[in-house]
Amino acid sequence: MSQKVHYATSAIMKLDEAIHQFLEYLEVEKNFSSLTINSYGRYLRRFSDWLEQAHPSPDMDDVTADAVRLYRLHLARRSDGKGARLKKGTQSYHLIALRALLRYLSVHRGLSVLAPDRIELPKASPRTVSFLATEDVERLASVPDTSGAAGLRDRAILETLFSTGLRVSELSRLNRDQIDLEGKELGVVGKGGRPRVVFLSDEAAYWIRRYLKLREDSFRPLFIRYAGRQDASRNGDRMRLTARSIQRIVRKYARITCLPTKVTPHTLRHSFATDLLMGGADIRSVQQMLGHQSITTTQVYTHVTDSHLKDVHRRHHGRRKGSQGD
Repeated sequence: MSQKVHYATSAIMKLDEAIHQFLEYLEVEKNFSSLTINSYGRYLRRFSDWLEQAHPSPDMDDVTADAVRLYRLHLARRSDGKGARLKKGTQSYHLIALRALLRYLSVHRGLSVLAPDRIELPKASPRTVSFLATEDVERLASVPDTSGAAGLRDRAILETLFSTGLRVSELSRLNRDQIDLEGKELGVVGKGGRPRVVFLSDEAAYWIRRYLKLREDSFRPLFIRYAGRQDASRNGDRMRLTARSIQRIVRKYARITCLPTKVTPHTLRHSFATDLLMGGADIRSVQQMLGHQSITTTQVYTHVTDSHLKDVHRRHHGRRKGSQGD
């Protein structure tokens, strides 16, 4: 027998209950990833804890424009244990989560709450991205010792990250049956449950093939760990390399290579996008390959290729003969 769930519909719903229902909505209706849901929950509970100092067990009537103004001041002045202030972007994430909660309560629950548009976001500094030149990527990828399984795996990971622009969480979730080494492509499901196809370079396909040829197990995950006890349960899913482990692998080889910038899996994603744009790819295609819902997100990469435009201009424009003053 199914159990009915009774939700409060009054405008005086408790804030904690509102947050709980909103997170369930993100999971069930919006199909957000657990990482995204956890982030929303963390930001909203931080607001709830702050509001509770002035209003014990706060309800939605306590979420006023004045309360939000004071919370913005609190975020702007907040610092970590080392005295560093919250970045403007991080402050925005807190407020974006609060706006999303209010929009859910207003639109989907029909509650009379503070209008989401009344929460202004702090003006953020222009976002910058760090990326590696192609020769630096080649140096990084050549570091692993490929005489053993772990080194082959690591080389395949580095090549795949740069070849596909996958997020580290997407790479971690890859299974063997997703990889088409003949067609050099694979399907992934990214943020918001949006599927896309990404492509493997000849190098990436070569190193994945060599790595899989050495594997003697039948585990489902594409990239597995070699430390600790083997666990074949759930098709070897407990052997899957985690996103955190992949981050550590990339960081290890970056230290050995002594690259001039901090390198993470996301740096290789940035490098992938920048390499495509500098090679002449159009921004819409790059948007699709990165799995960005909005092209505005992809446009962050265009400014890093501005220096490339000067060379394009010189090669393709104004090839007139003669000197100035003729």
